[in-house]
Amino acid sequence: MNANSTRSVVVEPGGTQVVGHVGLHALGSFADRLSIGEALSEAVGWSGSGTPIHDRGRVLSHTMLMLAGGGDSCADIEMLSSQERLFGEVCSDTTLYRTFTNTLTPDVVESARQAMAQVRSNVWKRLPSITDSDAVILDVDATLVEIHSENKQGTAANYKGGYGFHPLFCFADGTGDALSGMLRPGNAAANDTADLLRVVDDAVSQLPAGIAAGHQSGDDEDLATRRVVVRSDSAGGTKAFTTGLRRRRIGFTVVTRSQTAVSAAITIANEDPDRWETAVNQDGSEIEPSDRGLTTAVCEVTDLIDLDGWPDRTRVIIRRQPKHPGTQITLLPDLEYRFWGHYTDQEGDPVELDRQIRAHAHVEDHIQRLKDSGLERFPFTGWEANQAWLQTVMWAADLATWFQLLCLTGPLAKAKPRRLRWTFWHAPARIISTARRDVVRILDGWPTADAIIGAYRAIAALT
Repeated sequence: MNANSTRSVVVEPGGTQVVGHVGLHALGSFADRLSIGEALSEAVGWSGSGTPIHDRGRVLSHTMLMLAGGGDSCADIEMLSSQERLFGEVCSDTTLYRTFTNTLTPDVVESARQAMAQVRSNVWKRLPSITDSDAVILDVDATLVEIHSENKQGTAANYKGGYGFHPLFCFADGTGDALSGMLRPGNAAANDTADLLRVVDDAVSQLPAGIAAGHQSGDDEDLATRRVVVRSDSAGGTKAFTTGLRRRRIGFTVVTRSQTAVSAAITIANEDPDRWETAVNQDGSEIEPSDRGLTTAVCEVTDLIDLDGWPDRTRVIIRRQPKHPGTQITLLPDLEYRFWGHYTDQEGDPVELDRQIRAHAHVEDHIQRLKDSGLERFPFTGWEANQAWLQTVMWAADLATWFQLLCLTGPLAKAKPRRLRWTFWHAPARIISTARRDVVRILDGWPTADAIIGAYRAIAALT
């Protein structure tokens, strides 16, 4: 019996006609097809003397590929520079560092954001699930990023005893796009109304013009022809935040906080079994009773709560589910059930509204995708450079998401970043020249070879 995990080979330098990262080349080809490099080049421009050796639009495009591939520092750009036959001339880590610390000022980043907004608009036109949707759902949430250095501007202790940043994000639920992100100190409040509204405004500015119209502060309300709804956890469950959304003609679905009035309403509702309806899963099927025969149920208690000060048409929906080991704090102490609720101004059946707010959990997947793609390490000491890094991380995640939606099928279309790296982005191949063209031949037996070839065909078919 041979228990070895490898075969004995001789390893030496000097390999030729071999390339890696073929899947990343497909992602870069997709970015070129969307004209991302050109859009960023025009937006970022060049303020130095002469002509730059490395166009800044291409530098940012290569950075997105590096982040998608698992890089998390400027030095990781070298993994692409070693593959010149696939990616052309790639900048050095020094040039990349100077791009973030000298070139990407807040005004330049904002200009680049508007350029990417136009790219996003063109991508969304190819997605019927977005263009035909009744409402665009935006999910707001914050996360903690640990930083093990006191030399980075803006870091601070956080409420969990750690240290670092506390960025706030807004995502489009239909695609997972990271529409906006705000770098904040670790001690920033999760329920800061000004921050929440600013990140929503920044997100709306990234939506296609036909969707965003009428939903920004100061817009004519008659322009708002497409519904936009913001979902949030209890950080957004305040009168100030929901009132701010109403001024922007934006709907809301926000988790309730623990309050005496809410607890009292639940107590009354609990005594009326006719109020409750069986809750449903995300696929619409009824949730099965627990082992003890207890049912997860939903009811509306709007008539039992004084909503003075809340926007008109505000409703309160409560969900109760059987307790299980490790259950978190609930809105009402109870031996059998955990209670959970939300405020909303949306029409519809309480059971369906409950299903929709529970889909806010998608935001955790979106944030984890960012953390898997460069968010957990901010490589610069300066605040503005790290804010530009945060924005580039979001662009990289969006690029990969668009690629999955338009160029991949099956499990890979929903795969997480780490699986894509292991199976797709870093696929090896042989490269040869014939008829004055480079031809890439994917390694025989590579599990995703057909998917890679299919992706290139999908890219070629984009118009």
